Amino acid sequence: MTCEIIDKLQWRYACKKFDNTKKLSEEKLTVLKQAFNLTATSYGLQPLKMLVISSQKLKKALVPLTHNQRQVADCSQVLVLCTETQISSHYIKEYFDTVVSLRETPRDVLQPFEDFLTNDFSKKDSSQINIWMAKQAYLALGNLLTVCALEDIDACPIEGFEPQKYDSFLNLTEKGLQSVLVLAVGYRADDDMFSTLTKVRRGTEKVIIEL
Repeated sequence: MTCEIIDKLQWRYACKKFDNTKKLSEEKLTVLKQAFNLTATSYGLQPLKMLVISSQKLKKALVPLTHNQRQVADCSQVLVLCTETQISSHYIKEYFDTVVSLRETPRDVLQPFEDFLTNDFSKKDSSQINIWMAKQAYLALGNLLTVCALEDIDACPIEGFEPQKYDSFLNLTEKGLQSVLVLAVGYRADDDMFSTLTKVRRGTEKVIIEL
């Protein structure tokens, strides 16, 4: 299994050209949705949501908002990773309500931790909270890229887009969300020259330090 995982990671690359005739099955999409939901986040707060865009009309309209990158039009689905616009005491309370419901943990056991988080976030400004939430989105992106590789799904992570225009076009602000990352998923085109290029990495001897 270890060798298989490494082989899958060798196989994956940032897909530059998708085959627009090939679509992900519902089963594959379900795997990606579940993987997103199961991604680790700091404190377990999951300050994230993911838009799954399958509409060809919407995907095509996103091209000029993504620096004219055709991947968003030709892929099977565009996944937009979003963060909450704020982390309120109510949001934190809802998280602990869920813990109580699912684990049946007594509230008095959880209360000190809930109070700590409520107090801690109340001291942070919006910039600090946004940076923290963006880090959670990158955790989700990394997890999704690995799962895509294991499921033989091609993917292209995209930072080159205009978040404010995405937010406006997709009505994210009124949903209390802001776009952070875009991930196009689908299947590579046979003539994508980048799929056959040797993967360039520094090598474990240069990036691993053993003590």
